[in-house]
Amino acid sequence: MSYITRRAALATAFALALPFGFANAQAPKEIVIDWATYNPVSLVLKDQKLLEKEFEKDGITIRWVQSAGSNKALEFLNAGSIDFGSTAGAAALVGKINGNPIKTIYVYSRPEWTALVTKGDSTIKTVADLKGKRVAVTRGTDPHIFLVRALADNKLTEKDVKLVLLQHQDGRLALERGDVEAWAGLDPLMAAAEVEGGAKLFYRKPEDNTWGVLNVREDFAKKNPEIVKRVLATYEKARQWSLANPAELKKSLVTATKLPDTVIDKQLQRTELTHGPIGKSQADTIIAAGLALQEAGVLDKAVDVKGTVAVLIDPQYLPAKTQ
Repeated sequence: MSYITRRAALATAFALALPFGFANAQAPKEIVIDWATYNPVSLVLKDQKLLEKEFEKDGITIRWVQSAGSNKALEFLNAGSIDFGSTAGAAALVGKINGNPIKTIYVYSRPEWTALVTKGDSTIKTVADLKGKRVAVTRGTDPHIFLVRALADNKLTEKDVKLVLLQHQDGRLALERGDVEAWAGLDPLMAAAEVEGGAKLFYRKPEDNTWGVLNVREDFAKKNPEIVKRVLATYEKARQWSLANPAELKKSLVTATKLPDTVIDKQLQRTELTHGPIGKSQADTIIAAGLALQEAGVLDKAVDVKGTVAVLIDPQYLPAKTQ
């Protein structure tokens, strides 16, 4: 046996004798994942340390990063500062079109988490009334996409209103201070504005809310497909637990948001958690949003929306029993 052959054999034997975390040179030492108040399942994962328990034997640590909105989650993913991020489905599509190297791999909710909001005493009654008005919005999020579609349905565009670009929390505050006349809201902040500030949702269209989805960096998924599968299997446990324990889920949200029970009740009434697998239903909704954005002039007409969604959505990592 040559020196090289003997050396290779010894290296193989040594690797086989090591634990998984050492034998697999590609295994990361850390998984970075986001949590968000608009993603209740992420709070269950975080609070119960389910991922920490799943990967403890591999010597892989879990680091949690808060996402304040889809735009922030997409920024983090694009920068490589998180491996998994929570967004709306349409926001993930826009990110992909703009070159964000992500795959959309799981559904954490089917929400009605956005609507157009005004103060309780506002004279604004319809979307048409927004013409010339100041509207707070977080660009690149489902509320922004919802606003664009609502304007388009009323033969208006973003140029017909005065967009005030703020993160969701600041958008709520701007509305309450009177700095803007309307706000493209997001739960649970939207629910808080209703309960605590008397705000009203003057335009609702649940079907234009796109799904709450989990995304992974393509590079991470290619290098660690089995780890991605284990993350999703653990996410699925948390989602099932959330369905079985609504009172405990509410407690997690109350603790994380520091909002009253009445606000969280309203958020959860608008948040359906009965989906996990990702597939045609999500694709159809995201495609419809993308085509609407094209019609509104937000996305270039040359973009292949259907083709991009086909590349974006990747169900291969789902636990077998959920596919």
